[in-house]
Amino acid sequence: MHAAIKAIEYYLPPKVLTNDELVEEFPEWTSEKILEKTGIRKRHAVEGKECASDLAYFAAQKLFASSTCKPTDIDFLLLCTQSPDYLLPTSACILQERLGLSMTCGALDFNLGCSGYVYGISLAKGLIESGQAQNVLLITSETYTKYLRSKDKSVRSIFGDAAAATLIIDVKSEKPYINQTRFGTDGKGAANLIVHGGAMREPDAAVDLQMNGPEIFTFALRVVPPLVEKLLHCSNCQISDIDLFVFHQANKYMLDHLRRKLLIPKEKFYIYMEEVGNTVSSSIPIALKHAVIENKLKSGDSVMLVGFGVGYSWAGMIAKML
Repeated sequence: MHAAIKAIEYYLPPKVLTNDELVEEFPEWTSEKILEKTGIRKRHAVEGKECASDLAYFAAQKLFASSTCKPTDIDFLLLCTQSPDYLLPTSACILQERLGLSMTCGALDFNLGCSGYVYGISLAKGLIESGQAQNVLLITSETYTKYLRSKDKSVRSIFGDAAAATLIIDVKSEKPYINQTRFGTDGKGAANLIVHGGAMREPDAAVDLQMNGPEIFTFALRVVPPLVEKLLHCSNCQISDIDLFVFHQANKYMLDHLRRKLLIPKEKFYIYMEEVGNTVSSSIPIALKHAVIENKLKSGDSVMLVGFGVGYSWAGMIAKML
């Protein structure tokens, strides 16, 4: 018994913030400059009381509507979010009822950002290959725009809201479809991407996202290349053996630096963020979905997934397309 990624769908809230609209607020910029630096032309944002569980619900409904599976097929729900509806209960429990999943279905939230999708696939793999589940619904959903200050142009140009729903199933095969994950953590970097308010440590602090961009950039250049090398070594393969590399879609400037440092051919390195922005834990599944749509990934192809960011936290794996 092995775990495999069966299908991916995603949902974007209707409200759109374009580069032209940002330039109206920050006239020292131009739309072209924002696109050149970030690789982003527009991003989506929730409005009013719309929350992460709402985006998650619509992403899951798209998955069910695709006839890939039914709600009653799901026996475990994993929800990755850093913007839950409530401190308690878990948003996954709310979603279980709203989606009509079985009451024998396990459900939990886990709080991870940019590395969360890779972590989630690894958790699903463990549940399936240990015989505890057969069909795992992994949802990544984030509403970072609720944390952004209106005057902070750097983060407002980058982050967008989105949710992605991924079905991970058990398959009968001799070889695994998902190789072992390699993880990394460095809590010394916690203060470089943080929301101080909204929880117990600093109850009176503002619920605003604070990001030290240069430190995040340095961190990524430090940890991602060794992670990629470790993944290749553990799988006994080379860059030429991987059909596509899909990294967390942080920003184009950072991704271009990483690609060049790793000597990955441009045609093997997939970027999809121009129309959606940095959607945190949903950035990898959204990119994966479009890579399949554009025929960049086909059944039997090998893809390396690498997530890195807030925490600091990072994780990577090599998977084969079902």
